[in-house]
Amino acid sequence: MLLAVILSFGYTLVRLVLQLFVVAVRGDGANEIEILVLRHQVAVLRRQVTRADLEPTDRAVLAALSRLVPRPRWSSVAGRIRRLAQDNPSWGYRRIHGELVGLGYQVSASTVWKILNAAGVDPAPRRGGPTWTQFLTSQAKAILACDFLHVDSVLLKRIYVLFAMEIATRRVHVLGATANPTGAWVTQQARNLVMDLGERACDFKFLIRDRDAKFAGSFDAVFTAEGIRVVRTPPRAPRANAYAERWIRSARRECLDHVLVHGERHLLAVLGQYVTHYNRHRPHQARQQLAPMADTAPTPIINLTAVRVRRRAILNGLINEYRQVA
Repeated sequence: MLLAVILSFGYTLVRLVLQLFVVAVRGDGANEIEILVLRHQVAVLRRQVTRADLEPTDRAVLAALSRLVPRPRWSSVAGRIRRLAQDNPSWGYRRIHGELVGLGYQVSASTVWKILNAAGVDPAPRRGGPTWTQFLTSQAKAILACDFLHVDSVLLKRIYVLFAMEIATRRVHVLGATANPTGAWVTQQARNLVMDLGERACDFKFLIRDRDAKFAGSFDAVFTAEGIRVVRTPPRAPRANAYAERWIRSARRECLDHVLVHGERHLLAVLGQYVTHYNRHRPHQARQQLAPMADTAPTPIINLTAVRVRRRAILNGLINEYRQVA
């Protein structure tokens, strides 16, 4: 039996060497045509045979020849497998294998398992829910985020500003400013926000806020009555409300750190101008450099020499806006 296997392997090896010699001698055009014919024959056979019955000699030859295939082809398949696992964390290796087969990749389920295991990815599906980042990304159009921004006036009086942001568009609503944010005041600002949203309030399903004691139960009740679920972030986890925290940083760096605030009315006036600039003009990377309230990108400039640009000063020149002259 062993002698038969050795003779069979030797015969197969000699035949392959002769075939490789013939391929090397012939021109590239003839080789490419033969490859196309062989690929088509393999496709026809795969439609007729669900699983090939490979002999030990066949497995040895295929394993040896696979080492001669350019590595970028294998790395591209491995990269595709890792990408599928990253995009779909609930998929197991067999689900990924099925998707690859549907795309035309002829790889075994065990190969998928090995690639995922080597990449440090659990081949078994993750049983938990999506990550917080995935949740925010998938539900962005239905999420509001709110938080407090505090500012110290020139009289050393701390003023609290309540604001809300629409996550999908990054549009900001400044709800009010006060030195004493009581539960009644906060609840009234929530009512004002719902009224300002109007019919759009029904588009939102979640409101993200931290566990600040200034948010009274009546505040949550306003949104619950509109069918909006209030989601509280974990304790001491500012990144859980990252969008609101990022706006606070932008407002301080671009505006508030350069202005001496005299009181609540002055602060609201300053923030009013900044928020108008932020919503209507300031570009955002997450929106392909569009402003939150912009629907389409501006018309591309064709004739650079004929374009005139006008500068508009905001907050007495603290911020500048640039627009094309009509």
